[in-house]
Amino acid sequence: MEFKYVPTTCPYCGTGCGFNLVVKDKKVVGVQPWHRNPVNEGKLCPKGNYAHEFVNAPDRLTKPLIKKDGKFVEASWDEAYKLIAENFKKYQGEQSACLASARVSNEENYLMQKFARAVMKTPNIDHCARLCHASTVVGLAGAFGSGAMTQSIADIAESKCILIIGSNTFEQHPLIGRRVMQAKAKGAKIIYADPRLTATGKQADLYLPFYSGTDVALLNCFMQLILKNGWENKEFIAKRTKDFEKVKEIVMKDTYSPANVAKITGVPEKDIITAAEWFGKSGQSAILYSMGITQHTTGVDNVKSIANLQMLTGNLGRPGTGICALRGQNNVQGACDMGALANVYSGYQSVIVPEMKKKMEDAWGCQIAEGKVGLTVTKLINALADEPGKVKCVYIMGENPMLSDPDLHHVEKGMKNIEFLVVQDIFLTETAQFANVVLPAACYAEKDGTQTSTERRVQRWRKAQDPPGEAKPDWQIFCELAKYMGFEKQFPYKSPEDVFNEIAKVTPSYGGMSYARLEKPEALHWPCPTADHPGTPILHKEKFAHPDGLGIFTPIEWKPPAEVPDKEYPLILTTGRCIWQWHTGTMTRRSPDLEREEPTGWVEINPEDAKALGIKDKERVKAITRRGSIEIGARVTANIRKGEVFMPFHYVECAANILTNNALDPTAAIPEFKACAIRLEKIAGAK
Repeated sequence: MEFKYVPTTCPYCGTGCGFNLVVKDKKVVGVQPWHRNPVNEGKLCPKGNYAHEFVNAPDRLTKPLIKKDGKFVEASWDEAYKLIAENFKKYQGEQSACLASARVSNEENYLMQKFARAVMKTPNIDHCARLCHASTVVGLAGAFGSGAMTQSIADIAESKCILIIGSNTFEQHPLIGRRVMQAKAKGAKIIYADPRLTATGKQADLYLPFYSGTDVALLNCFMQLILKNGWENKEFIAKRTKDFEKVKEIVMKDTYSPANVAKITGVPEKDIITAAEWFGKSGQSAILYSMGITQHTTGVDNVKSIANLQMLTGNLGRPGTGICALRGQNNVQGACDMGALANVYSGYQSVIVPEMKKKMEDAWGCQIAEGKVGLTVTKLINALADEPGKVKCVYIMGENPMLSDPDLHHVEKGMKNIEFLVVQDIFLTETAQFANVVLPAACYAEKDGTQTSTERRVQRWRKAQDPPGEAKPDWQIFCELAKYMGFEKQFPYKSPEDVFNEIAKVTPSYGGMSYARLEKPEALHWPCPTADHPGTPILHKEKFAHPDGLGIFTPIEWKPPAEVPDKEYPLILTTGRCIWQWHTGTMTRRSPDLEREEPTGWVEINPEDAKALGIKDKERVKAITRRGSIEIGARVTANIRKGEVFMPFHYVECAANILTNNALDPTAAIPEFKACAIRLEKIAGAK
C-alpha cells in the first residue's frame, strides 16, 4: 500500500486555496490541510474539504462517444478525431464558435483560444466570464486601465471599514470571509448591502437591506454624503484622477439625497447616512463585491460606481483599501487572462489592433482569424436560437450552458439548431447530451497546470492520479486534434510546462513567470513582467494603468432593471449560490457529503409575502416568469426583504435559469440574472 500527499489548488471558487490530495495505491482518496499555503493557511470550506469526492465518481466519462441514430456509442480516439476534423473543416471562419472554461487550467484555455483562432479561423471564442464578471473587466478597465481585483486577499484583514455589496462572501468565498473577520477583530466596521440577511450579513455591524438593481442609487448617495461632509480625499482626486467634476454634478442631484434613495432602495435613511460616514471617514476602506453587482443590465454602471467611490475617497493602492471583485470560479480570472474572450488575445491584447494580430501570427507561425470582435457566449446563444445557420459548428470545453445560461428554453432551442457540436468534459452534462461527439477529459487532480485566482495569484495544479479509462487532459486533446487538422507544428507541446513557457513569451503580464518560480506555495501575482520581478499583490500604488497614469471618473445615473414588478408579476427574483453546492452542480452533486446538506433547490420568500399568498414553509409552489415556470419548495424566512424572492441556481430539477431574463448589459453583454419579475402560486393539494 502506497500513501502520498500531492499539494494542489482547489477546483471550486476563485479564492485559490491550497490543499494536499491524499493518494492511496495511485487513487485520490481524500484531502488534507496544506498549512504552508498563504491563501488559506490550512483552513478549508466544505467544498474544499470534499474536493476529492467527485474525482472517481462512477459516471466519469472514460471513452469518446459518437452519436449514431440519436444514441451515444463508444468510439476510439482515432475515430472521434477523424469525425471531428472532417466536420470542422466544412465550416468557414464565423460559421464556427468555441467556448472555453473557467474550470480548466490556464494552459488549456490558452490552447482553446489558439485552436479557435489559428485552426478553426474563427473570432467566436468566449467563456462563462461573460456570465459572471464581464462587467468587472469592462468597468474597472475603463476606470483604472486594468479589469482585475486591485488587492491581495490577505490585505482585506488590514481594512478599517469593509463594504460588502452583491456578495454573500461567507458562503461563496468562505476563506475570504475569514479575512473579513480578522479585520473585524482588529476593530474594522463591516457594512453589508444585500436583499437577504445571509450568513455574511449576520456578521456585519450594519445591514442595508436594499432591492436588487438599486446599487447605483445607493452608491451615488454615499458619494453625495461624503462630498457634503468633506470626507473626500482631495489630494488623491487632484493628483491621480480626471473627470471628477462630471461625477460630482450627477451625485449632488436631489435624486440621490438620502431621503429619496431610501425610497428607491428600501434602506432606512439613517442607515445610509451611517454607512457613508463609516466608509468616508475610515481612511482605509475596502469594497468586496461579486455577481450581485455584475449580473445586471447595468453591471458596468455598477462597477464604475464602485470605482468612483474608491477614487473619491482615495481608497486604492494601499494596504487595506481597494476593490475586491471576487471571482466565482477557480480559473475565471485565468481564462480571461489567457484570451478566452471574444475581444482580446492573452494578456488583454486587443484583437482589433493589427500589431497584436501580427504578434500572434508571428508567434504561432500561421494566419489566424480576422482581427475582429467575435460573438460572446450570450450573443452566440441568441444567434443559435434566433438566426439558424449563422453559426453551425460549436466546440465546448467544460461549460454547461444548459444550466448556467439565462432563459433555458431559449438555450435549448439554440442547442438543437447546431449542425455539429463537440463537447469535451469530465461528465455527460446536460449540454453534452446535445453533442454529436463527446470527448472524455481529465479533471484537476489528473493533470499538471496552473490556475489564476481572484487576487491574480498564478498557482500550480499537480497531478495526483491518472485519468479514468481513456480520458485525456484537455491540453493533450488539443494537440492531437490539431494534428488531424494539419496544424501539428502549431501545437508541438509535450507538457503543460511547454504551453506555459509560450504563454509567458506572448503575454506581458505573465512574462516573468515559470513553473520553477511558481513552485513555492506563495506563487506569483500578475503583473510579473520579468524573471526578477517579485509580482504585484497590490495594483495602482503610484499610478493607474491608463497611458497617462490617471484614474477616470464616470458619471452614472441610476436605471432600474430591464424588467420590474407589475400586477401580473409582483415580486423581484434574484438568484445565487449556497455554501454546499457550486454552479451547475456537475461536481458538487456527485459529492455525497455536500449533496446530503442541500439536496435540492428552494425559493426564499418573506413571511408577509407568504401570508398574502397563503404559502406555508416547505410547501411546494409554482414559480412563474415571462420565460417559463418551475415547481419548487418554499422557504419562508424573515432573512429576505418583502417584495423579493431568492433561488439558488445549482439544481437541474428546479432550474432557476428557466426563469431568469436574458436581457444584456449593452457594453459587457452580461445577462441580468439578479433581477426580474416573478409571481408565486400555490399548487393545489401541494405539501
